[in-house]
Amino acid sequence: MMRLEIETAAGRDSQVLPMTLLRSAVVLAFAALAVGFWLLQVAQHEKYRRLAENNHQRTIALSAPRGMVFDRDGRVLVENRYSLNISLVREQVEDIEASIELLATVAGVPPSALWSVVERHRRDPVYRPIVLIRDASLGQVAAVAAHALELPGLFVQQLPTRNYPAGEVAAHLIGYVGEVSEAQLASAEFQNTRVGTVVGKSGIEQTYNELLMGRDGARRVIVDSIGREIDTIGEVPPNEGRQLQLTLDYDLQQAAEDAFELAGFNGAAVVLDPRSGEILALVSLPTYDPNAFAAGIDQDTWDALEQDPFRPLSNRALREYYSPGSTFKIVMAVAALEEGIVTPDFRVSCRGGRTVYGRFFQCHDTHGSVDMREALERSCNTYFYTLGEMMEIDQIHKWATALGLGELSGVDLPYEVRGLMPSSAWKREERGEPWYPGETISVAIGQGAVDVTPISMAVMMATVANGGTRVTPHLLKAVNDGTGWTPWQKPVPRSEVSISATTLSVVTDGLWYVVNRAGTGRRGRVEGRDVIGKTGTAQVISLQGRLAAGDTDRDLRDHGWFVFAAPAGAPEIAGVVLAEHDARDLGRTGGRRVRRARRAWLSGRPDRQARDGNLFREAGGASASRPALTGEAAGVAATGGREPMSTAVRRVQATGANIEPC
Repeated sequence: MMRLEIETAAGRDSQVLPMTLLRSAVVLAFAALAVGFWLLQVAQHEKYRRLAENNHQRTIALSAPRGMVFDRDGRVLVENRYSLNISLVREQVEDIEASIELLATVAGVPPSALWSVVERHRRDPVYRPIVLIRDASLGQVAAVAAHALELPGLFVQQLPTRNYPAGEVAAHLIGYVGEVSEAQLASAEFQNTRVGTVVGKSGIEQTYNELLMGRDGARRVIVDSIGREIDTIGEVPPNEGRQLQLTLDYDLQQAAEDAFELAGFNGAAVVLDPRSGEILALVSLPTYDPNAFAAGIDQDTWDALEQDPFRPLSNRALREYYSPGSTFKIVMAVAALEEGIVTPDFRVSCRGGRTVYGRFFQCHDTHGSVDMREALERSCNTYFYTLGEMMEIDQIHKWATALGLGELSGVDLPYEVRGLMPSSAWKREERGEPWYPGETISVAIGQGAVDVTPISMAVMMATVANGGTRVTPHLLKAVNDGTGWTPWQKPVPRSEVSISATTLSVVTDGLWYVVNRAGTGRRGRVEGRDVIGKTGTAQVISLQGRLAAGDTDRDLRDHGWFVFAAPAGAPEIAGVVLAEHDARDLGRTGGRRVRRARRAWLSGRPDRQARDGNLFREAGGASASRPALTGEAAGVAATGGREPMSTAVRRVQATGANIEPC
């Protein structure tokens, strides 16, 4: 009996330990569950509440419209329209490959184009929408809606898109927009910009991108299981970017471009107000339509622009180099007189050329005995060969750079390049050689090592015309941040150069003779308008080089220049026209064709007709319609102090001057 009791007690003892362990495990398990529930429901309540909400809520970015752009008279140059974009939220897509393939099929878009967008945004958060198809057609939108169940995560957004009503007019000046690049995102300027944001890529769209960009908003919406919006639960509206008013005169810009088109040549033109540096027109042809970039340019269009041998994307006014030809004689005249090398009455006998340093340099004609004024009028090479023989290259360099050649103009447009005005120091540094006096002879007539940009030539002419102030060309006139127009601070002049009254009088007389007597620019004459100017022919290749080239696909015809200002003595406009490979034909056809463009411009502006009736009667009865300001643009950008009509007409008329070899 005792043994049985002992064995029973031992059995009970052997069961106590496992039961204790089991009870402990159960207690610990429940404790762990309690702690877990506490963490989930109390400590991390806010986190999991947000996650739960995100299962049926979506935040949609509301892109801010960029600011509108107007010309000096309030005409709309750049505005916004709303386009339909098809966007993707990758977080809501289980099989992105299948979705992309189906979207490509129903929307008629190459899959590679869609994948390139996805790849470009691979580092973005998966919950952030990315635009797969910009400016989608109604057919594409309908196709996506019809396949909504098969295309979860896809939805249609309405986004502001740039619109350029004038198309190609002033395209290089205005520029275009595109998605911010990775290189831009890496810069300090775009450190707060999100991927996919549309930014300026060239022209004033780029220069004043910060002013034009608005502040994005956001909309919080409830969506169903396939991503369809059910309700809006909150919205922060976007703020439009600031509006800009430019110094540009649209009518003058259009007339200048028409003149190039009618004459049938490419080139550049810049027209300034020499008193302030305001750019009134800036032409570069051939050009492009910035609307092609607004919703994202397709590869075929981009390749066509990039591979075009005439380089339509290059702004010739700022980025192309040319020899100035005989327009450089203005610089030579100023330098020789100011350095005391010659007097205004210094005469040279021209017998068709001159032998200098054992080499015969030819003139384009036999002019007989000429003084400074007559040498400018007839563009006598022999006279300026003589000045070149008498002067040092560094003296010429001093005055050329003081007038703006070989220097950056400081224009508020991107990618301007600096021309070249040679000096003895430049040649030592660049070529390790001394400057030879014989090289100065070619420089004296704007050939040799001299290279200029059209805008620097406009600055040079403005500086001479206004008496020595090297103004800074600029385009921005006023800014509207929503509270009204505020004048934008004008840039200060780049420099001031002292030019004597005698020098200014002699040079002005000579340039007046060029246009108004028997000079090379007489086709630019406008009765009673006192246009002054200078023609020039710039060789693309030397005569010897042309012979050596033989048959070639390159266009080796000379370029034609005309620099001008008006009215003489108190100029209100100054500028330059460059005709590529058309030095002779411009002289025969340019004036007539520019007059036709001017008539079209003038007849479309009744207010200007009233202010300059005589000139309108001279122009004849041609007519052309110009789009009037409508809607938001109406009444915007009151400028005050508008220039007289006669001044604007002189600007256009002056561009038609004769350009002949000289």
